[in-house]
Amino acid sequence: MKKTLLTLMAMAAMSATALAAEIKPALVYGTGGKFDKSFNEAAYGGAEKFKEETGVEYRDFEPTSDTQGEQAIRNFASRGYNPVVAVSFAWTSAMEKVAAEFPDTKFVIVDAVVDLPNVRSVVYKEEEGSYLVGLLAGMASETGKVGFVGGMDIPLIRKFGCGYVQGVKAANPDAEVFQNMVGTTGAAWNDPVRAGELTKNQIDQGADVIYAAAGASGLGVLQTAADNDKLGIGVDSNQNHLHPGDVLTSMVKRVDLAVYNAFKDTQGDAFTAGVQSLGVEQDGVTYAVDENNKELITPEMQAAAEKAKADIIAGTVKVHDYMSDNSCPN
Repeated sequence: MKKTLLTLMAMAAMSATALAAEIKPALVYGTGGKFDKSFNEAAYGGAEKFKEETGVEYRDFEPTSDTQGEQAIRNFASRGYNPVVAVSFAWTSAMEKVAAEFPDTKFVIVDAVVDLPNVRSVVYKEEEGSYLVGLLAGMASETGKVGFVGGMDIPLIRKFGCGYVQGVKAANPDAEVFQNMVGTTGAAWNDPVRAGELTKNQIDQGADVIYAAAGASGLGVLQTAADNDKLGIGVDSNQNHLHPGDVLTSMVKRVDLAVYNAFKDTQGDAFTAGVQSLGVEQDGVTYAVDENNKELITPEMQAAAEKAKADIIAGTVKVHDYMSDNSCPN
């Protein structure tokens, strides 16, 4: 009996090892660097959580150009990595090509939709999270003027800006919102100096709360706001800690969930293709309150934000999605 039990235990251990060995996860970041304190770093956090929980190693790559992204996705697939996760709309065409070439490999793309049977597309309702931080910005502003600095001028980032404006106007219909984009190429995600200049210009016009949706460029927004005793709003990751007391809140976009779930589902043979859309209801987007900003968020502000979350989930507040018609009602 003892020998049989030991044999069963050994077989179970071998089975678990085999399961872990079957998955070779890979992650391709967007341009802007793994440690951008924002979008890419959120993806990294999801991969690290999976590694810590399972002991399964993963490989990752930081492209510095659009061509490198496609090369990395194809290279991982050709070397047997599975799943291959690519976090950025910039890899849409690359994913369409490579996923078709490797039909037995599971792929995930974040922030874009690729309609192939082996691809999971994870998109977010950024307009909902941006509405929440906009509401808080409108309530916190003493001048009635707030700002938004986006990274690359694309519909996705205008989606952030549009949701933000709607939230600001919900708090103060007479508020003025200044909006600028860092640039029109991928370099816009990694230019904190230019982002800081745009922020200073908005401050000079009276803005006292500025929301950054610009990847690593956003670090320049938060720094400039803090240097001028104004409030910044972080994005994607919780950036409250970067300038404690000077970051009003952060619009947290759970890119970490997309990566973690991709790895975990593949390991558990539960991977599904198709589109996953994550909003307030799915806890895919939210606003951040912690020890670094709790003095800035009054009970009235938090109550208003929580009510807005409930109303969005209930459908009584409908936040317009800029990408649905490339327009913003405000």
